[in-house]
Amino acid sequence: MTEGDVESEGQAPWALVARGLLNLYWVLSWLCVLLMVDTVSGAGGPSAGTRISSQFPASGVNQSPVVDCREVCGLNASNRCDFVRSNPDCRSEGGYLDYLEGIFCHFPPDLLPLAVTLYAFWLLYLFLILGVTAAKFFCPNLSAISTTLKLSHNVAGVTFLAFGNGAPDIFSALVAFSGPRTAGLAFGALFGAGVLVTTVVAGGIAILHPFTAASRPFLRDIIFYMVAVFLIFTALYRGRVTLAWALGYLGFYVFYVVTVVLCTWIYQWQRRRSLVYSVPGTPEMLSGSEEDRVSSNTNSYDYGEEYRPLLFYQETTAQILLQALNPLNYRKWRTKPVYWRALKVLKLPVEFLLLLTVPVMDPDKEDGNWKRPLNCLHLVISPLFLVLTLQSGAYGVYEIGGLFPVWAVVVIAGTALAAVTFFATSNSEPPRLRWLFAFLGFLTSALWINAAATEVVNILRSLGVVFRLSNTVLGLTLLAWGNSIGDVFSDLTLARQGYPRMAFSACFGGLTFNILVGVGLGCLLQISRGHVAVELEPDGLLVWVLAGTLGLSLVCSLVSVPLQCFQLNRVYGCCLLLLYLTFLLVALLTEFGVIHLKTV
Repeated sequence: MTEGDVESEGQAPWALVARGLLNLYWVLSWLCVLLMVDTVSGAGGPSAGTRISSQFPASGVNQSPVVDCREVCGLNASNRCDFVRSNPDCRSEGGYLDYLEGIFCHFPPDLLPLAVTLYAFWLLYLFLILGVTAAKFFCPNLSAISTTLKLSHNVAGVTFLAFGNGAPDIFSALVAFSGPRTAGLAFGALFGAGVLVTTVVAGGIAILHPFTAASRPFLRDIIFYMVAVFLIFTALYRGRVTLAWALGYLGFYVFYVVTVVLCTWIYQWQRRRSLVYSVPGTPEMLSGSEEDRVSSNTNSYDYGEEYRPLLFYQETTAQILLQALNPLNYRKWRTKPVYWRALKVLKLPVEFLLLLTVPVMDPDKEDGNWKRPLNCLHLVISPLFLVLTLQSGAYGVYEIGGLFPVWAVVVIAGTALAAVTFFATSNSEPPRLRWLFAFLGFLTSALWINAAATEVVNILRSLGVVFRLSNTVLGLTLLAWGNSIGDVFSDLTLARQGYPRMAFSACFGGLTFNILVGVGLGCLLQISRGHVAVELEPDGLLVWVLAGTLGLSLVCSLVSVPLQCFQLNRVYGCCLLLLYLTFLLVALLTEFGVIHLKTV
């Protein structure tokens, strides 16, 4: 969102304001701090750094030689299962299913295409789980938390809401950084999503709705995103990320948050002083007609007014519970096309489980979305889900004193708390501390996303082993497409509805948050486990092609947009789309060895 868009925050629906804010604010933050911190820590140590491959015990590594797991397809079918089970490089980092063992030990060799097909459908469904959890449960609870803490829209946009929008990317990066063999997935996904959004999405917006970009916010966002990309590129070139650099990435993000909030405050102060002389419809603000459309759309979300009963009646506790657990709106179902109904059928099991395990607080409702029987049930189920999901259930099955499992303690404590809450409240009067359910819902939905992201990373690595593809190419294609598909559709929809500036500003802000926090927090978590540094192993030439293309797309936009006086037309959009198609072609040719460096 631009600074001029701030004026319309009171009129725009929260969802649109949040969508603009959460993708805007992430580029300003990083260079000076990182360079100074690196100087303090010293170049210390050889560039090889300390490898993070000690994911397995030293004894295990000595017992089994580490061989690239992609070599399994070159073995006889009778030897593949033993190879996968004995080779440490084939072991999954967390997760509930061992996909490689499933392919090579439980499916006959002649049914390998069937196994891959089933894995592909399961991958698509995992992306669906990520999208539903983030959109309907994670983000609303983050919004409720920011409202409870009385944060301004600017602060909420650059913190909680940005985290909500980038949750799938962040959690996928954190999982990928958990092992040296999958770190390429993180870089491929983060850089791949950057190329996709800054070319396909930005170009699509210009094609669908040519517009005039806000000059100062555009220059600020793209420059700082370029700085973030340069910093990650530097880490790849150095071959490792030290504690200083990991903290520097996060520190640069904090600095950017402070900078954006300060700049927005200064802008609003200047506008208040010169309000009499302001000209409506300038590129720095939404036009009057655009504001009217936003304001009118605010009322379009309330579908329930005309269906309110004429006579008031009191719902029973059982009716409230059944209605709260029903993910299907029958009136909406009748008005939707066939493809929407088909997708809804796929979502129903996931939405039901999410409704059962994740409380959602809605600060826009008078009762905060208080559902007494369901919320009391959440006090039992949500903590149980938490302990059974952390470390893939390792904490939940741990026995206290060798006698009593942790999950049983959680069930007993949750049941007692639920009973007290149930008898101390009523169906119509929510408790004063109902905002605590937003924090519980945040934690539960975050672990849902983390669990799904873990399975996504593991299944992508398994497909890479089968097809002998590098993690980078899987990250820049499947993982980047899956995590970015929601942003693509939401931004293009905003542009089609007449809000191209809001959609365009979303193309750079959220990406900077994802790349800085994804790499910084992912590496910091690994260093906290006893590693001196995280060693990065780029997949040859491909990762440099990826980073170079992202840098090229940003430089092209930085030069061409001001030359066009910030008028973004269809020619500009078509050029960006052509750049992405060229990038895909070059990336695939590089992956399959058609394009390669000459060796001396």
